[in-house]
Amino acid sequence: MGERLRGEVLHVVAPTELDDYDLDDDVRNIAESRYLLVCWKGGSPSIFQRLKLILARSTLEPVTLVTDDAVEEGQIITATVEETDTAGVYDVIEVEDD
Repeated sequence: MGERLRGEVLHVVAPTELDDYDLDDDVRNIAESRYLLVCWKGGSPSIFQRLKLILARSTLEPVTLVTDDAVEEGQIITATVEETDTAGVYDVIEVEDD
């Protein structure tokens, strides 16, 4: 069983657009004919949370999810994922809409 990850989808790369991006070979192999979702890990932070991150000199953590399902940008999703060998890239087992 994988870990659950919640995030706001910032950008979606369709399988037909993969060649338009300079992807790591490992990521390209995982994403073959699948969607790449670039997300803020943890969902969409409020203004207060963003200010707190700035004051703590911390950043929001972007992650890349590889999934079979198309998802719209701006949507917040919860997914069951498995880590890949590439840092920050997760293979999606199941996606739930929030």
